[in-house]
Amino acid sequence: MKYRGLYTAIVTPFKDGQVDVEAYRALIEAQIAGGVDGIVPVGTTGESPTLSHAEHMEVIRLAIEYAAGRCQVIAGTGSNSTTEAIAMTQEAAAMGADGTLQVCPYYNKPSQEGLYRHFKAIASCSSLPVLLYSIPGRSGIEIAVDTVVRLAADCPTITAIKEAGGSVERVNQLAQALPEDFAILSGDDGLTVPFISCGATGLVSVTSNVAPAQMRELVDAALSGDGHRATALQKKYYPLMKGLMSLDVNPVPIKAALALRGDISWELRLPLAPLAEEKRAKLAELLRQFGLLS
Repeated sequence: MKYRGLYTAIVTPFKDGQVDVEAYRALIEAQIAGGVDGIVPVGTTGESPTLSHAEHMEVIRLAIEYAAGRCQVIAGTGSNSTTEAIAMTQEAAAMGADGTLQVCPYYNKPSQEGLYRHFKAIASCSSLPVLLYSIPGRSGIEIAVDTVVRLAADCPTITAIKEAGGSVERVNQLAQALPEDFAILSGDDGLTVPFISCGATGLVSVTSNVAPAQMRELVDAALSGDGHRATALQKKYYPLMKGLMSLDVNPVPIKAALALRGDISWELRLPLAPLAEEKRAKLAELLRQFGLLS
């Protein structure tokens, strides 16, 4: 399996304190109808830190069941505990996931040698293609370019990285140092075009939760080499992408956007708090500008 194209970091909808199974099914259907290449359940946008282990694995299982082979399912099974990450990855593999997203361990801030050993142990536990996830804003550290190169050389199943550090220079460095068939995916909607122009092969998107067809159009233009069209689309959709990430911490705005449309309830899990009323009005107006809210 190759990591290429548009992937949605899908939200986890809640209702009365439980995962809203029917809303989740409808969200996945909307993603498939919008033409995404894959969905990524229980990552940052899926509120993975506040799901119990049983809920976490059930959300992955449901994603696989509902997608039914119509798009890839990249299971978020990373952890700051190597043992836990291995156990969840093995469960996801047994369920039939197409790949696994492995976040850089957070809070415990391991050395680069520790990161290397962590990801190597996870890669050895199953045959799932591993998508590394470097997000220093959440983890406190990044997966160094040299560490990614070591892992690519030593672990056949580590075949891609989701780069969410906000640096075009780092994408250039990765593209120079890694094999041609090692995929780099943008982890920032607003940097899709510059990242792809420097060698990235796709996007893991938050915005596509509410606008999959529009983000599909953007990614396709960038990957096709149509720089003029890609730049025009980037400019067109940037206010939407920016608004969904700046009104509050992710996934608060994107869940609010879906709630405004009636797709999910307003529920988040503490310590995340709902979007403030004055910001809801701004978000509603933004969605209307893009034809995403009547």
